Amino acid sequence: MSETTNTPPASLPGGTWTLGDLTVTRFGYGAMQLAGPGVMGPPADRDSALAVLREAADLGISHIDTAGAYGPRVTNQLIREALHPYPASLHIVTKVGAVRDQQGGWPPARQPADLRRAVQENLEDLGLDSLDVVNLRLGNALGPQPGSLAEPFETLVELQQQGLIRHLGVSNATAEQVAEAQAIAPIVCVQNMYNLAYRQDDELIDELAGKGIAYVPFFPLGGFTPLQATALSAVATRLDATPMSVALAWLLRRSPNILLIPGTSSVRHLRENVAGAGLSLSDRELAELDNIGH
Repeated sequence: MSETTNTPPASLPGGTWTLGDLTVTRFGYGAMQLAGPGVMGPPADRDSALAVLREAADLGISHIDTAGAYGPRVTNQLIREALHPYPASLHIVTKVGAVRDQQGGWPPARQPADLRRAVQENLEDLGLDSLDVVNLRLGNALGPQPGSLAEPFETLVELQQQGLIRHLGVSNATAEQVAEAQAIAPIVCVQNMYNLAYRQDDELIDELAGKGIAYVPFFPLGGFTPLQATALSAVATRLDATPMSVALAWLLRRSPNILLIPGTSSVRHLRENVAGAGLSLSDRELAELDNIGH
């Protein structure tokens, strides 16, 4: 991005991971909550939204997740206002493949023309000539759906060959779609729903770890239905921590290729998330937590 540097502090939990040739902190930040209610429209407090982004960068977070559909276009414009020109260490990962409708839905938009338009809008709103990582969002609001991704993914490969995209990934994908994408072009990450209680991708995570591909769980804290489990509450009480902190710390311990992108619109909550993810979990506590999803 720019030629300035911003070395992440050693205090960030989890260390770093490499997305292709890009080094990012395993503890990242998801910008979805910066948009208005229902991820539609501008934030109620624009200054607070900008402050959260600047705090994330000041903490040394070098992985920010976003999408043109958030707002739509709102979070990307906030990122640009808060952080452009970007430090060389900061990498923005975005998604294409869905838009927003008048009712706040997320209808698919994966035709070649849709994807080209979405990439151009991301470039414009973020103020970039090339996007670091673009995930192809598959499935629908109910989750991954079977079917070939060849046509939309090949469109993104063409845009990558044109220099508009640096690296590719997939989101909301089945294991079969992940394998199909890898057969077409290299991917650096998979972004699916996963948390302590939702463990459908356990096998996929381990497979990707062996290939050096990142796994980025969305809704790491349960999403619109926050995680609730007796074992989680018990461990949190014992550690004098919040259940959400324990859930984040567990994800970092689950596999070295897991990257965290918890979202928040509060500077205080952002700092709490960073501190919480650094919790030390014993083997006993890990075993208790593992049982939640089994």
